[in-house]
Amino acid sequence: MSAPTTETAGNSDNARASLEALRAEIAKAVVGQDPAVTGLVVALLCRGHVLLEGVPGVAKTLLVRALAASLELDTKRVQFTPDLMPSDITGSLVYDARTAEFSFQPGPVFTHLLLADEINRTPPKTQSSLLEAMEERQVTVDGTPRPLPDPFLVAATQNPVEYEGTYPLPEAQLDRFLLKLTVPLPSREDEVNVLTRHAEGFNPRDLQAAGVRPVAGPADLEAARNAVAKTSVSPEIAGYVVDICRATRESPSLALGVSPRGATALLSTARAWAWLTGRDYVIPDDVKALALPTLRHRVQLRPEAEMEGVTADSVITATLAHVPVPR
Repeated sequence: MSAPTTETAGNSDNARASLEALRAEIAKAVVGQDPAVTGLVVALLCRGHVLLEGVPGVAKTLLVRALAASLELDTKRVQFTPDLMPSDITGSLVYDARTAEFSFQPGPVFTHLLLADEINRTPPKTQSSLLEAMEERQVTVDGTPRPLPDPFLVAATQNPVEYEGTYPLPEAQLDRFLLKLTVPLPSREDEVNVLTRHAEGFNPRDLQAAGVRPVAGPADLEAARNAVAKTSVSPEIAGYVVDICRATRESPSLALGVSPRGATALLSTARAWAWLTGRDYVIPDDVKALALPTLRHRVQLRPEAEMEGVTADSVITATLAHVPVPR
């Protein structure tokens, strides 16, 4: 492998510095959600999508809007409801009486960052309308494929405590999300900080007034993605990722373990994390750092284990503790 040129290394360093500045910029609007911010950046670097899980009112929507503002990207929000139709997401052909022709009217999916709010509140037919967009990065209407902008990320949210009137995402669709990030309730200190900001006039609907400014752009993302693609992975690290995923398939608590697609996802996110932390090679700690958000939605608990209080996170944590770490 040839050594990177000075110009390439400089672009990579500049891109890393710009993406690191995102945390400070988003913190002007969102308090105490650094892991979720990092997860969204990792997903952008890996060209993946994110499932955000958290109770209402923990700033999931604000987080995505602040990320878009900090990256100078377009964003749109769709509130998923039981009566939402697939064409409400992808767009449709509309008859123009003046020209006597049908013209395509793009739906909200034609954006850089799509916030799919409460995705589990809409029927499977509408949920699946996102599948082609997420996987193929295009929308096909009337037999004509239409490419989506680049970068393109779907950040879907769901409420973990209220299941009445919902349509749980099937395993095949969950597997399309690169990461599942939990957005927890803030600590007391962070919550006091939130209230103090609101008392001082902070308006979550006006990010510009809050001082959120673009600190990176599509060019930085592209340079970062190129650098991540060159992050080296040793055979030992590849074997470590495979051993973790194979161990989940043998867990007595799981009815469904991690698939080979999950293994490739874990390798991708570990490479992105390694690059973000300033290395051009992956170490076992990178794999461990991204194992929970990358794998927790790719396993299925057995009913008896669920009744005993076992969680996907606890099974994956136990797996990481038992799989030998390469030296």
